[in-house]
Amino acid sequence: MASSSTFWKTLGLGAVAGMRSMTAPALLSTALHHHPSGRLAYSALSWLQSGGAARALQLMAGAEMAGDKLPNAPDRTVLPVLAGRALSGALVGAVLYKTNRGNLLTGAVVGSLGAVAGSFAALYLRKLADQRTALKEPWTGFVEDALTLAAGKALLSGHQPKL
Repeated sequence: MASSSTFWKTLGLGAVAGMRSMTAPALLSTALHHHPSGRLAYSALSWLQSGGAARALQLMAGAEMAGDKLPNAPDRTVLPVLAGRALSGALVGAVLYKTNRGNLLTGAVVGSLGAVAGSFAALYLRKLADQRTALKEPWTGFVEDALTLAAGKALLSGHQPKL
């Protein structure tokens, strides 16, 4: 059974997926590559522990951050984009729960809900910062990138999955 700390870590990393959909899987894959979990070794999710997956996801996260600054970038709350973020949150949630002896489906739901909440919260805060501070686009996007990376790394610091 997953602990309360697993729930909060999953909700938080889900919110990171809501901010930048590829950053949460990239950070988790990197952590798992450095500290593999025996709980994933023979599962369909074992690919996340490979160095190749970590590097590919890092590249995708970087591309997403760059694409976010383009003027024609889609709104993160339109259904197809929001669904992608929810799926990303579901992936990291399922993995976190599995590595901590929790239920895969519960983890996916928690991560997905975190991603949806994170998408709306980050959009609101970014627009608020753009309206009420001297910081304007694309600089608010760079600040969001930094917060996304810092939050994700903090959530995964000392990541040691249960064996």
